[in-house]
Amino acid sequence: MNNNTVSIEDVSLSRFHQLLTLRAWSGSLVAGYVLSIVGVVMLQMSSTLQLDAFWEGMIAASALIGIFLGGFIGGWLTDLLGRRCMFLVAPALFVVASLGHMWTDSAALTFVLRLLIGIAVGFEYPVASSLLVELLPRQLRGPRLAALALLWFIGAALAYVVGEVILRSGHPEGWKYTLASSAVLGAMLFVMRLGTHESPGWLLSKGRTAQADAVIKHIYGPDFSTANLPKQDAREKLPLSSLLRSGYGKRMFFVVMFWTCGIIPVFAVYAFAPKVLAALNLTGDYSSIGSIAITLFFVAGCYLAMRLINVLGRRSLLLFSFTFSGLALLGLGAFSSSSGNLILMFFSLYALFIGGAQVLTLVYPNEIFPIEMRSVAVGIGTSFSRVGAAAGTYLVPMSLNSIGVANTMYAAAFITLIGLLVTWMYAPETKSLSLEEAAAL
Repeated sequence: MNNNTVSIEDVSLSRFHQLLTLRAWSGSLVAGYVLSIVGVVMLQMSSTLQLDAFWEGMIAASALIGIFLGGFIGGWLTDLLGRRCMFLVAPALFVVASLGHMWTDSAALTFVLRLLIGIAVGFEYPVASSLLVELLPRQLRGPRLAALALLWFIGAALAYVVGEVILRSGHPEGWKYTLASSAVLGAMLFVMRLGTHESPGWLLSKGRTAQADAVIKHIYGPDFSTANLPKQDAREKLPLSSLLRSGYGKRMFFVVMFWTCGIIPVFAVYAFAPKVLAALNLTGDYSSIGSIAITLFFVAGCYLAMRLINVLGRRSLLLFSFTFSGLALLGLGAFSSSSGNLILMFFSLYALFIGGAQVLTLVYPNEIFPIEMRSVAVGIGTSFSRVGAAAGTYLVPMSLNSIGVANTMYAAAFITLIGLLVTWMYAPETKSLSLEEAAAL
């Protein structure tokens, strides 16, 4: 094969691709861990800090508010400063903010630390996914982007396991050690990412052709050059206002809506899994084991969706996911007073079926926008989806107290139905398309 004509989207899998994937996937695992760990310690932290419903909701929602801010800023900085620079910022923030929990003694300080962690996660999403989509072969692009969600839930499952181990040690400040444990993973991630190459596509979009060519030759060999990059149409850089007025505005609406509708129930469950399960009459060890089991079903659902993404296609997978996860939430509402086993079954089915929507949150925005707006689009999708998620998370404890667990589950099912309708109306199919074809209007 003549290397003067082959696109880097069509090269064989190499050690470089494997290392890049490991670096990106590890960031998603750490993000799942740092966001989920607060749910493990919520009861103990509430008791120690004497939190009322207001501060419980604010602390649970603080990371989501941080993701909103970090998504906007991170997407813009990733486009401005490059992928490599921002690839190290999130791990550094994970370490600093996580260690800060060792000295927290108030609701306000805990809120600020969780906010900083959310900002770091908001930085993480656009940079990690942009590097993968711009450097992976096209047949691996969908599954490996989808696996970012899988690794998120593995990180979440790890958080519940590690958290339970630390809390069961009996240390009076075990919840602080649990929250601070994220610093270990953050430090490992920082070291792992040292030496990451800049995206040659980003360098080329900035007119830095010589640097892009040097990176490509270092990665793929001396026979490759910028001529092997996916074709990039010459177009003027579009600001956000032009993006929303152009044909990409409809795509942005689709991304924000399906991402928001897929994530609100998930974050509500994760932030208050013990409380929700207790409201469904699952308490004590049953509640802890149930939280871990449900998380493992989230992992299984994401893995299954990752395997099916190139088989069913993006659109069909998303329609399937919203339909059956919504039915599971309806079952939770209808049978909220039933036996613990039946409740765990519906919770597990929800976790299994919502996997399709979760894995596509970083696939769709990376595929359907061109390189000069890709990271910004991911940042916008991340940010706006967290507005709804933060509001939903904040309202969960009040909703459980005021309208009851059954109606809370019905509300979650209604949100999932909205995601289904938006998907049916606007979701494109990008399976097997090149980045140029997928991003074309």
